[in-house]
Parts: sequence; structure tokens; C-alpha cells
Amino acid sequence: MATSALPPDLFDQTTIVSLLSTVAILTVAVTLSRAVLDPATTPGRLRFLFVWHAFDALVHFCLEGGFLYHCFFSSVPNTNFGSKGEYYPDAENYLGTSGVVHGVQAAEGAVAGLWMVYARADRRWAGADLGVVSLELLTVFVVGPLAVFACYDIAKKSPRANIVMIILATAELYGGFMTFCPEWLVNNINLDGSNFMYMWVYLVFFNMLWVFIPFYSIYVSSADIFDAFKVRAAALEVKKVE
Repeated sequence: MATSALPPDLFDQTTIVSLLSTVAILTVAVTLSRAVLDPATTPGRLRFLFVWHAFDALVHFCLEGGFLYHCFFSSVPNTNFGSKGEYYPDAENYLGTSGVVHGVQAAEGAVAGLWMVYARADRRWAGADLGVVSLELLTVFVVGPLAVFACYDIAKKSPRANIVMIILATAELYGGFMTFCPEWLVNNINLDGSNFMYMWVYLVFFNMLWVFIPFYSIYVSSADIFDAFKVRAAALEVKKVE
């Protein structure tokens, strides 16, 4: 996946709107944190993790939820695409159908356009890849609600937030591995890293967020749990002395 010159349509209107939508989601997450968290009593690390989990939930529900919708409910005859190389084919008997293709490639609208932009770097997202759809079902219906739960616990200052964030971070890391490991095993046949934008912005930056931040979340949560054990151990020592 050696880099080369940028394609001429790289910064078209759809691409710019798609990138701005991510900024808008982040803005909503930051605004929400300011509305529900007390800056005087909420440590900076927890404010950051609240914003992250709010952003995470919104991405899962709004963007990936839209992707899933099109994978199940948007389809067109595959003859509409001409040669087979112009689309991402359905798996055999996907949803009991044949002769059609599903996914954002078969749809119109803002969400479909956003995912078609990303599909320039990873073509699996244009259609209904079985591995991707399976992971997104868990992401939207399990991980998304868990992220909301984490925000709730952080806002309520519940120690349960540590457990929720560790579970959530582990799920995110596993999901990321299972998204890309199949490609690594077949020499990245569906990935296009031919230019800086596709390789380092779409494939690396946007995906590595869900690697580094979950590791940080585990670090923060684990440190708090370890501190609690230290406090309990110290209390037991005091009781022994008494």
C-alpha cells in the first residue's frame, strides 16, 4: 500500500461534509460534558473519558447505525453496477437474496455518502461484508449502550464506571482486531493505502483512536480499582493493630 499522489476527488463536497460531521459529533459530546459534569469535582481524566464515551456512543448510533440500516434495507440489482469490480458483492444467500447487492453502495443520502467516502480506503464498507456487519451489530446494540452507561456512571460518580469502561474498552479492542485481521491474512485486498489521506487519515488515524483511547481507559480504570484495594488493605492493617 505505497502512497502516491492524491486523487482529484479527494476533497469533494461529500468528503468535506463527512469529515465535518465527525467534528459536529465531537462538539455535541464536549457540550454534553460541560452540561452534566461539575468541573470542580470531576478530574480531568474522567472529563476526557466522558467526552470519549459520549462521542463513541454517538458515532455508534448515528453513523454505524445508519451503516447497518443500509446493509439490511438498501439493495439494488447488481446489474445496475455493470462490471462486478464496480461494487462490493453480497455473500452467497445474504438475507436469503440473490442477484442484488446491499449496503451504502445501493443507497443515497448523507450517511450513505459518508460511508462511501470511507469505502474508498476500505471497500468492505461499501457493501454488506459479513464480518463487518456481524461486528457492527454488536457495536450498535451492545457497545453503544455500554458507552452511554459509562457516561451515566461517570456523571453520577459511581465506582461502577471503572468496570463498565474496562468491559467496553476490551470490546472495542477486540472489535478493531477482528475488523482488520481478516484483511491482514489476505494481504489487504480490500484496503487502499495508495495516498496519505486514505492510509494515514482514514485507515490509521480514525481506527487507532479506538485503540489508544481504550487502552488509556483501561489504565485509568485499573488504577482506580488498584487504589481501592490499597485503601482496603490499609484499613485491614489498622484493624489488626487495634
